[in-house]
Amino acid sequence: MLALTNHSAINSSLGRRRQFIFNVKFTTKLIDLKTWYCREYRDSMMASPPSWFKSLIICEVIQFPFFFFGVYGFFKGAKQCRWLRWPCVVYGVHVATTLVPIIGYVLLEDFSKATLPSPRNMTERLTLLGFYSPYLVIPILIALDALFSSAYTDYRAASNQKPRDKKIK
Repeated sequence: MLALTNHSAINSSLGRRRQFIFNVKFTTKLIDLKTWYCREYRDSMMASPPSWFKSLIICEVIQFPFFFFGVYGFFKGAKQCRWLRWPCVVYGVHVATTLVPIIGYVLLEDFSKATLPSPRNMTERLTLLGFYSPYLVIPILIALDALFSSAYTDYRAASNQKPRDKKIK
């Protein structure tokens, strides 16, 4: 999805040089996929991203390195990667927060005079939200798991401390 949303950024920053970095056929297929998606699901944000949407794409690029730490931590397990707790919380809250303007735009924007393919009725709006909803639900679940999982909160197991003996009176 990131590759699809960054199409305009790739074109502007790389211009014709992109053919040396990306296979031209691969790039063309991605552009065709994006065009089909925008037309079929009437996603005007992907067809011509507004400035605020581009700023969210920049946030995605900045948070991208977390994926590697997250994958490593999830494969190793929370008990061996307790340091992953707070990055997961920050990541989950951040990504969920970026969905607020997207949800507001899809539900509240007046698309009646739009020149780009845009949702025409509530069913199309809800269908479009269906594509964005995993970016809200999954990060919230990641943050909640990091906050409330006993794997992160069982500090005695982490430090191998024995419970203190009770004093007998």
